[in-house]
Amino acid sequence: MSLFTRIRKHERGLRFRHGDFVELLGPGRHWTLSRLWSANRNVIDVASTLETKFTHPMQDALLNEPSLREAIEVIELTDNQRAIVWRDGRLFAFVGPGRHAFWKTPYALTIETFNIDSLRFEHEKLEAIVRHPESGQWLDVIEVDPHAEALLIVNGQLAGNLEAGKYVFWKNAKRVRVMPVDRREQTAEVAGQEIMTSDKVTLRVNLVVTYQVSDAAKAVTTVSDYGQSLYREAQLALRAAVGTRPIDALLADKESVGGEVKNALLARAAEFGVVVRSVGLRDIILPGDMKMILNQVITAQKEAEANLIRRREETAAARSQANTAKLLAENPLLARMKELEALGQMLAGAKTSFVFGQGDMLEHLRGLIRAPQEANEN
Repeated sequence: MSLFTRIRKHERGLRFRHGDFVELLGPGRHWTLSRLWSANRNVIDVASTLETKFTHPMQDALLNEPSLREAIEVIELTDNQRAIVWRDGRLFAFVGPGRHAFWKTPYALTIETFNIDSLRFEHEKLEAIVRHPESGQWLDVIEVDPHAEALLIVNGQLAGNLEAGKYVFWKNAKRVRVMPVDRREQTAEVAGQEIMTSDKVTLRVNLVVTYQVSDAAKAVTTVSDYGQSLYREAQLALRAAVGTRPIDALLADKESVGGEVKNALLARAAEFGVVVRSVGLRDIILPGDMKMILNQVITAQKEAEANLIRRREETAAARSQANTAKLLAENPLLARMKELEALGQMLAGAKTSFVFGQGDMLEHLRGLIRAPQEANEN
């Protein structure tokens, strides 16, 4: 008994006889003997070309058939190769090592092959490629922020620096690690550091250090954590600066302590790629009993300063009076003018009329002033 198989326009038929491939069949009706007649068995496998990728249990053997190779695009990739398949201008699939086959119709295919030894993947349609659902299986996307710099570590070796931007690397090509480094100014606070001054006063000091990474490679490869390293160096420098000063000098000039700590940090920080921008003492916390003693000292100092100022003013006033008296004694006319001035001040606002006769007016005035005084004495 004969049967026919209909192959549509988007399909192809693979004819087998006794398990061996015979021919590739195009669209149309194709007759075969009934499969019940096993002595002369014919089988037709129908495959859809709309699936684009050709797969079959006997694929490796079939791809050696010339008639099939004319209808199929075959690519063979080594372990260090990858390919991207475009279908009608759109990304269709990523493929890795091995043999791959794709129907040439009904779509227009473009196949790009890449060697992943170059590690970095670059393409004019990069954004479209990394948005594809399969891209995460084949590609690593790394974005470096504008304020950062990244170190590229390949197989345990520093391979270069990555500036701000987007970078894409092939997965499983090599051991790739990216270490971002923040290039902005940062602040380290050395809080609650207990230190003894040269005069045996224990106090707590809070220090603020502002710094910035100047060499990302040094910052990552020289020390395990450049932030912690700078913190420890700041602790040591602060102890050295405070320990050589008495409490009075420390409280009187905190800025000099910050400057000394900064100078000590500059050289050490440069060794691991960090530049120190500023150092300052934020707080100096004294024990309770020391606060009371310092308050008493300050109060005594202020009182002594006030007494000294009063004595200076009194001495200046006495010296001024002595000079005035000497000047009046040497200048009788000036003395009379001062007497009239004093009289004017005494009589200011009084409603009094005076009539003077002949003689010295000043003597008459003196007499008027002395008369009430003598009456009160009597």
